[in-house]
Amino acid sequence: MRAGLVVMTGVALLLGEPLAASVTESLRPQSRPGSGTVNAVAVVSVEVPVRSLRPRARPEAVGDARVTEASGNAGFDRWIVGFRSRAAAAGIRRDVLESAFRGVRYDPEVVAKDRNQSEFKREIWDYLDAAVSPKRVEDGQAALRRHRRTLNRIEAHYGVEKEIVTAVWGMESTFGTRLGDLPLVQSLATLAYDGRRGAFFEKQLMAALQILQSGDVNPRAMKGSWAGAMGHTQFIPTSYLAYAVDFTGDGRRDVWSDNPTDALASTAAYLKRFGWRKGMPWGVEVRVPRGASFGGASRMPSDWAARGVVGTDGRPVRDHGSARILQPAGPEGASFMVFANFDVIKRYNNADAYALGVGHLADRIAGGPPIEASWPRGYDPLSFDERKEMQRRLRRKGFAVEKIDGIVGPNTVDAIRAFQRSVGAEADGLPSQQLLSLLRRS
Repeated sequence: MRAGLVVMTGVALLLGEPLAASVTESLRPQSRPGSGTVNAVAVVSVEVPVRSLRPRARPEAVGDARVTEASGNAGFDRWIVGFRSRAAAAGIRRDVLESAFRGVRYDPEVVAKDRNQSEFKREIWDYLDAAVSPKRVEDGQAALRRHRRTLNRIEAHYGVEKEIVTAVWGMESTFGTRLGDLPLVQSLATLAYDGRRGAFFEKQLMAALQILQSGDVNPRAMKGSWAGAMGHTQFIPTSYLAYAVDFTGDGRRDVWSDNPTDALASTAAYLKRFGWRKGMPWGVEVRVPRGASFGGASRMPSDWAARGVVGTDGRPVRDHGSARILQPAGPEGASFMVFANFDVIKRYNNADAYALGVGHLADRIAGGPPIEASWPRGYDPLSFDERKEMQRRLRRKGFAVEKIDGIVGPNTVDAIRAFQRSVGAEADGLPSQQLLSLLRRS
């Protein structure tokens, strides 16, 4: 699910927070009577909105906050009693609390995932191999064709290119095929009680209850990732409250249903809010002089051209705006000239690798070429088809490979290492030509 933070270099892919937890504005489209058009209305708020964006009835008397059924964990049950009192004091109605917490149990697997998420390390080339795999590009192009009319409307309204919105959708939920199926209230309550960031997750849980009280979704349908990210583009609850929009005009901001329209429009609203500039690229791959040092300098592309930094075609990059040079694997790997839109993508997930993944996937969906430069991998890499062959051979030998998709994620790396240990080889977990040869021989 949601990639929350990817730390460069020696990229650590952490699942977690998809959107900024700090909120300054709330964007929600509203229809003008008889116009058939949608307009965004900005509502200024302080950090996290404390009230629903829709009118609501006067709260009923909340009575006591007793838990109606035991969860099997006495400490968790006591925490729920205290939290329900705090939620009631914050204006959450009794009927919402009763419905939301019905059947909620402490989930130790959610805590285990939160505590173990930093174990899987990925280099930038491995990350991009997965993020912009041939299958994901193909699926992205198919998704764009299927929803082109909706995406064109969203682009016209918010000024965010449809390829970028589609790429975020692909990165977050593989175009709606991996929305997350865990009960959100249960996951957030578990993490608020027994997680590393209890205060953060309690804030998300309170926001989730506000969403339920607004009527946008019912508790049984409110599902998501183990960390509380929801829907097609994996909003956390506080960001949903601030940025989710009802683009279909049905009175609900529905990011969970089979129809991705509200989720895609909400993503565009979010990017627009943080300064997306239509027509400006996120970045372009460039060639740089050998031995050049850039620091954090930001210059116009024409100024970079005067210093020998040009596009892969050998010509100066157009002056789209001030840009800096990014070399995520150092001078031996690919170099990129990145613009202000690159940093807007990072507001969705504050990691260079994520922004590179979204930007490059959008380019590929639009028909652009692969990254031209090679990466300093330190091993002979496998092609996409060879990675699928590797996965098939690992599975035949009894190693736990979840999917034959050519994407080398944590499960495949674990399987590689287990196989390598079984034959007495160094357990480096690398999807290399040497590994494939060993699989073919054994």
